Amino acid sequence: MIYETKTALVLRRDLAGWQMANVAAFLAGGLAGTHAHLMGEPYKDASGKAYTALIREPVFVYGGTVEELRRTHQRALSRELVPAVYIEAMFSTTNDADNRTAFAAAPVDALDFVGIGVHGPRKVIDKVVNGLKFLT
Repeated sequence: MIYETKTALVLRRDLAGWQMANVAAFLAGGLAGTHAHLMGEPYKDASGKAYTALIREPVFVYGGTVEELRRTHQRALSRELVPAVYIEAMFSTTNDADNRTAFAAAPVDALDFVGIGVHGPRKVIDKVVNGLKFLT
């Protein structure tokens, strides 16, 4: 099934494995929390045990440099998308309030991105991530 919308995460390629996994989880959670239609229906196994819903469509994961993440950020903003973001300073915090404080202290033109998540119309997201390669 081809969806009319697309979800993409762009992670800085030089992160440690645990950092990539952590940032991807935060970004996907932020997008799912903002775009309720992203969530599918809950699951049940053959014995009737319940499981949580998952994001209903594929999430495409790209890698990039901090410069490519800045470009992705600008493209998203210029298309009036509201991206999920994670910056380097947030690795030093331990809670959501401190994350927001760290982010608020960073000037927009100097954000040290480690990850960006975007969701929107498929053709718009394709333009936002144009030129990036899938994370391998």
